[in-house]
Amino acid sequence: MAVVSSTPPKRAGRLHWLRQLWVQVLLAMAAGVLVGLLWPAAGVRMQPLSDGFVDLMQMIVAPVIFCAVTSGVGKVDTLGRVGRVGVKALLYFFVLTAVCMAIGLAAADLFQPGAGMHVSVSDLDTAHLPAGTTTTHVEVTTFLLSIVPKTMFSAFTDGDILPVLLVSLLFGLALKAVGEPVAGLTRGVEKLTLVVFKIVSWVMRAAPIGAFGGLALTVSKYGVGSLHQLLLLIAIFSLTCVVVIVVVFGGLLRYAGLSLFKLCRYLKEELLIVAATCSSEAVLPRMVWKMENLGASRPIVGLTMPAGYSFNLDGTAIYLTLSSLFLAQALDIHLSFGAQLTMLGIMLLTSKGAAGVPGGAFVVLASSISVAGHIPVAALALIVGIDRFLNEGRIVTTVLGNAVATVFVAKWEKGFDLGRARAVLNGADPGPLLPPGEAAPRDGIQLVANDSRNASAATT
Repeated sequence: MAVVSSTPPKRAGRLHWLRQLWVQVLLAMAAGVLVGLLWPAAGVRMQPLSDGFVDLMQMIVAPVIFCAVTSGVGKVDTLGRVGRVGVKALLYFFVLTAVCMAIGLAAADLFQPGAGMHVSVSDLDTAHLPAGTTTTHVEVTTFLLSIVPKTMFSAFTDGDILPVLLVSLLFGLALKAVGEPVAGLTRGVEKLTLVVFKIVSWVMRAAPIGAFGGLALTVSKYGVGSLHQLLLLIAIFSLTCVVVIVVVFGGLLRYAGLSLFKLCRYLKEELLIVAATCSSEAVLPRMVWKMENLGASRPIVGLTMPAGYSFNLDGTAIYLTLSSLFLAQALDIHLSFGAQLTMLGIMLLTSKGAAGVPGGAFVVLASSISVAGHIPVAALALIVGIDRFLNEGRIVTTVLGNAVATVFVAKWEKGFDLGRARAVLNGADPGPLLPPGEAAPRDGIQLVANDSRNASAATT
């Protein structure tokens, strides 16, 4: 009898790991690499799988931001605290962007990845540059005006994060200011949050399919042979991202009393998904869930996380300065220390528009070197072929950087439950709080739909 009763748990234990999303994503990524290597033609045809998953997640991003920000602001004890959190978050974003850019410059000056290439501008083939790359300029005034949507509803249809954030913030502030007469509407937004996050939980089941399609496409289209001498740039950029993650992010987390390794393990599913799909928006809803579950109060998560997707692009910051100096070295253009600082200052402004510009970081790089005037935009032809590989490092760094930013700002604002965070990262049961719409244990942590912790965590 005892032997019979003990057998099913063992079998269940052996199969349980296959049910975990991060394992499914990892297996799908390995399958994608094999398909890309063995059947390149078939790998290229897998692109719709990746694009479809990313489109599904982008479809739900605007409702998630609206629900998170609106309900979060509604729970803040005073409107003044909303402004205080926003100022602290923006200050953090600005400082971290400058630090990451400075580290990118230092890495380029130290390792000289472009030295010895002796490329002539006349020999560059610009036919494969994205359309508009040589003419696009990201001006500060244009970027600021783009935050304001034409209508409140167009903010949710244009596909940009910042207009949605602005409308959601105004709506949440209005609900808070009006108060009791719209209490029913406030409760309605909270109920809408349950529905939106339930949709997200369904869409996330397709993450392994998206990861498979993304890796199959990347390996089949580019392959290792296409990297040639630019492998050095990829290696240096990846190493620089690791240094920023370990030293900068790790130091900030130690200040907060947390472990970098445990946070990465906690976010393993999200990091694997963004690495495979090259889309940070694909995990924004999940990041909102997980940071609340980690112990950051809902108002702080609702403001810091969406804003970080436009203002705290740490990986892009490293990419901009490191790639710029690589291009200068490849073309035998000497940039003085003063010229490098000037370029850094320009990129501090232009990088804030990376999330809202078609082509993202690559177009912002073109705009930045065009404004600086030291490097011809045609030089971008040198790295356009490997931009997909560089995007792997910058997007993972950016997503992890926004998680660290949320923890830091929440601790700074005294809206962070350190005890809960340590319990979550250690795999213990931290108490009730589940991403709305979920009811099953995830990653060994029992989570329950309950917002009671948010109110207590928001108190200062």
